Amino acid sequence: MKTSWKVIALWAAPLLLIGFFLWQATAVPTSPSMGQNVASTRMTYGRFLEYLESGRVTTVDLYEGGRTAIVEAVDPELTNRPQHLRVDLPGNTPELITRLQAEQVNFDVHPARNDGAIWGLLSNLIFPILLITGLFFIFRRSGNVPGGPGQAMNFGKSKARFQMEAKTGVMFDDVAGIEEAKEELQEVVTFLKKPERFTAVGAKIPKGVLLVGPPGTGKTLLAKAIAGEAGTPFFSISGSEFVEMFVGVGASRVRDLFKKAKENAPCIIFIDEIDAVGRQRGAGIGGGNDEREQTLNQLLTEMDGFEGNTGIIIIAATNRPDVLDSALLRPGRFDRQVTVDPPDIKGRIEILEVHARNKKLAEDVSLRVIARRTPGFSGADLANLLNEAAILDGARRKDAMTMLEVDDAVDRVIAGMEGTPLTDGKSKRLIAYHEIGHAMIGTLVKDHDPVQKVTLIPRGQAQGLTWFAPSEDQSLVSRSQLKARIMGALGGRAAEAVIFGEDEITTGAGNDLQQVTGMARQMVTRFGMSDKIGLISLEGQSQEVFLGSGLTNRSEYSNEIAATIDQEVKAIAQACYEETLRIIRENRVVIDRLVDILIERESMDGDEFRQIVAEYTEVPDKERFVPAI
Repeated sequence: MKTSWKVIALWAAPLLLIGFFLWQATAVPTSPSMGQNVASTRMTYGRFLEYLESGRVTTVDLYEGGRTAIVEAVDPELTNRPQHLRVDLPGNTPELITRLQAEQVNFDVHPARNDGAIWGLLSNLIFPILLITGLFFIFRRSGNVPGGPGQAMNFGKSKARFQMEAKTGVMFDDVAGIEEAKEELQEVVTFLKKPERFTAVGAKIPKGVLLVGPPGTGKTLLAKAIAGEAGTPFFSISGSEFVEMFVGVGASRVRDLFKKAKENAPCIIFIDEIDAVGRQRGAGIGGGNDEREQTLNQLLTEMDGFEGNTGIIIIAATNRPDVLDSALLRPGRFDRQVTVDPPDIKGRIEILEVHARNKKLAEDVSLRVIARRTPGFSGADLANLLNEAAILDGARRKDAMTMLEVDDAVDRVIAGMEGTPLTDGKSKRLIAYHEIGHAMIGTLVKDHDPVQKVTLIPRGQAQGLTWFAPSEDQSLVSRSQLKARIMGALGGRAAEAVIFGEDEITTGAGNDLQQVTGMARQMVTRFGMSDKIGLISLEGQSQEVFLGSGLTNRSEYSNEIAATIDQEVKAIAQACYEETLRIIRENRVVIDRLVDILIERESMDGDEFRQIVAEYTEVPDKERFVPAI
């Protein structure tokens, strides 16, 4: 309601002003300067002369240049009570003055005022006054809105958040799982706290540190920790906040940011998502003279230009270092590039310990088991995992979080929300054979990751799921492992073909075939694992991200090589499929039993699955990785 009253007052004030001026301009007063002698009763000029001759007139006031008179007369019929009468005089009557003098009547002449010019001037000023008043209220109202009209003169000012003593609430102890990055950044903090230790041996403070890594690995958290540890003035801004629709605004904000930073040196400037403003110049179609590139030019100049920026450390974060301009990455601007990778199993345990501090865990919860089940998870993923488990714990009204909530949270994070269980029927049995086919290949092929869980409970778009848990964090993958993964992806299609026949295969393997094609193609074109193509790499890891570069992009190999690549990809996939079909046919009995158990229970863990398979055939002994913690 308060806001509505403000709006009403905002528009009512100019409207009242308009009404007042229009009323004053259009109103025609009876006599502009008659004061309190305004008479409502009129008298003819002849009647006035009769009253004058009979001595009834006592006072006469002449107005409007002698054209109107207000007469005070006595009427004997009204017991000689005085009354005021208005008389319209017939133009110029100089003899009237003589008669008034002869009758000894008091009279006064009131000169006419030239109000027409004044009201004409005021009427011409109504619109400008209204416009100025309205703009004043609008600017005053929007003065506190970021980027609003009230801040039109502040477009060029930096939007960086400034803290004289950075109390971010985050220290290095709150950042876990990225020890190498912390060690490199610890030197920067020490340099800010005790610069004399380094300057004594001729060392200079690093000008810039670029944090590079996938999303969610803790780049922004590291910057907060640096600010909290160093205790120096801290500026934080996003790369997108430099660029506006107005030309020159971004460059002006860069100048203003570094001007403030120099006044508070030594200090830290943190630019999050710097790729929003630091992309390569000249990569577009229409040339490079645009707002973003001018902003980048100003940033390059401020970081390492003619004047320099002594005492200022720039920390930037990005997950796309490949798109950054080369002039921005050179030493002297960003002296260090710190890679923040997803944590290994030891790092995941440390991260889980940090995020489990404020959560109630049951005795059966093992952070090591959770870390082993979450390979490839970033710090943000692990924090979200424990939060989802805590939400499930609260929804189920338990006093402490158990492994059941953690397992359900892992399934929810990886595959999505749990759907409605399938009803018994042909469709459910077909999905069960499909998932058992995946799990069977993952169990019997030595180089494949071991099975962790098989379920028929729908999650997300999948009607059934099979999870595999890698035995260790793999940074390098062998040729046999790639082929094993291709066979594991083809296990569902092979089971459908063997059990139901080629005419009854379904579309359930669509996503599996995409993975198979991608892995086989990378084996041929990137990893040199094809006998016909040989030890050459024909395709890069990522495609061009700029429109201008994409227009001129062309294939780096001939049509004959392209045809050979297609043949090799098909040959790898077909050979793996034939081997998968053989394994499924040879283990038809155990597959049927596993399907019956899965349909009855709807879920089966990996240990139970391997025990049942071991009753019918030999299960390869896969090495289990036990980290030294």
